[in-house]
Amino acid sequence: MTPNKIQINRAPVLRLWAAVVAERLGFNHEEALSLGKALAGLNAQSKGRRLGIFKPTPMELKEVRGRERGEEFQVELLGRALSAVNTDEGVRGVAKSKPIEPETVERYLKGKFGEALPEARKALMELASALDPDELEQRGFGLHEQFWPQIPEGVSGWGANGELDLGRIAAVQERGGRVRVDVKDRPHS
Repeated sequence: MTPNKIQINRAPVLRLWAAVVAERLGFNHEEALSLGKALAGLNAQSKGRRLGIFKPTPMELKEVRGRERGEEFQVELLGRALSAVNTDEGVRGVAKSKPIEPETVERYLKGKFGEALPEARKALMELASALDPDELEQRGFGLHEQFWPQIPEGVSGWGANGELDLGRIAAVQERGGRVRVDVKDRPHS
């Protein structure tokens, strides 16, 4: 790892980015961590959403907080509908019908990012703060695709580490969330 470059898989990058965006949209840190994990877990289902097959109605944060304890509902984050539930501790994303505990997400992120987590979180928070919440919600996933680690295409890229360049995140921020991407630099799915 160089100071601004981290060797890491895409999943923890998406999980951290989703948590940062959720915080920017008004969720507290613990809620955001839980929702970030829920989003990363549903990423494989995102293709159906992009095709317009499934379009849930997003709820306002005040509506979410007004739900009964234990009642599942949908939260819209980065263009995806996440199952969530209110608990005594706040809103939690749901995986396998159970609330996602933020402590497990924080441990996961620390394990994947190591000592680079504070620096990576700071870079992502600065990018998220550079946009108003509505624009961030609309463009957030596309922004992620502009800086996510480059990995090989297809099966060989599954689970592979790539380079997360914090300088690239700063460049996206400096351009107001817009960056020129050469064809050779386009992220691989």
